[in-house]
Amino acid sequence: MKNTEIKSVTCEIGEVSGVVPEYLTDCWGYARKKSELRTEIIPGVTVCEDCGKTYSTVQYAKICPYCGSSATYLLEGNGFSIKEIEGA
Repeated sequence: MKNTEIKSVTCEIGEVSGVVPEYLTDCWGYARKKSELRTEIIPGVTVCEDCGKTYSTVQYAKICPYCGSSATYLLEGNGFSIKEIEGA
């Protein structure tokens, strides 16, 4: 069986996940010197239950900018996953 060296790892990081991409990259540098860590930020999106519109979570937080309702919930942007591992 041939050993494959990992060339890069790509992570998807939700904009409001609590993961700080710069910290993750710094930690990666200490752990793996020969492979690259790539990060892709997934925007935080919130949906309003009253008007049905979606908006940027980071920009407007919990209050809908369209109708002023607080009946909102986070739709996406709080996850963290490994999207791809590239071998050499």
